[in-house]
Amino acid sequence: MNVHVSYPEIVGNDEQWLDADEAAAWLSLSTLLVVLPPVLDSRMQAVAELTHFEYLVLSRLSEVPGRSMRISELAAFSHGSLSRMSHLVKRLEGRGWVRRETCADDARSTEAVLTDEGYAKVVETAPHHLAAVRDLVISRLTRTQLHQLHTVAGRLTEGVTPHR
Repeated sequence: MNVHVSYPEIVGNDEQWLDADEAAAWLSLSTLLVVLPPVLDSRMQAVAELTHFEYLVLSRLSEVPGRSMRISELAAFSHGSLSRMSHLVKRLEGRGWVRRETCADDARSTEAVLTDEGYAKVVETAPHHLAAVRDLVISRLTRTQLHQLHTVAGRLTEGVTPHR
C-alpha cells in the first residue's frame, strides 16, 4: 500500500511515494525531530537557564584543548551559520561564560574561549543534561535498541554530513 497525497504535478511516478512502512518510519522520525528539541530546551531552561543548543556549545568548548575553538569551527560543529554562532557567542560572552579572542595563528579569525565561569556552568549543568537525556531517550530503550539507534543515527548523519 502506498501512502501519498495527490501531487501528481510534483511527483508523477508512484515508485517515488513512500510505502506504509517507509511512511510510518518517516512520520516517527519527523515527529521526534519536532517534539524532542523543545522538550530538551524547556528542561535545560528550567534548571540551568540555558537552551540545549547553548549547553552543547559550552560543553564542546569544555572538551577541546585550551577550551578554545574558532567561531567558524563551532558553526561547522553545530551545522549552523557563522552569523548564528557569532550571535550565540556574543550572548554567552554577555553572561561571562565565553570570551572572544583574536586567533593567534590567523588575526582574521576569532576564537571563542570558555571562561572559568563557563566551565563551572558546564560542570553544574551536566548532571541535569544527563538526567534529561536518560529520561527522554536512554531509559526508554533496551540495550539492543540503543545499539540500533547508534547505528541508524550514524547512518542518517552520514547522509546529511558527507564531509565527516
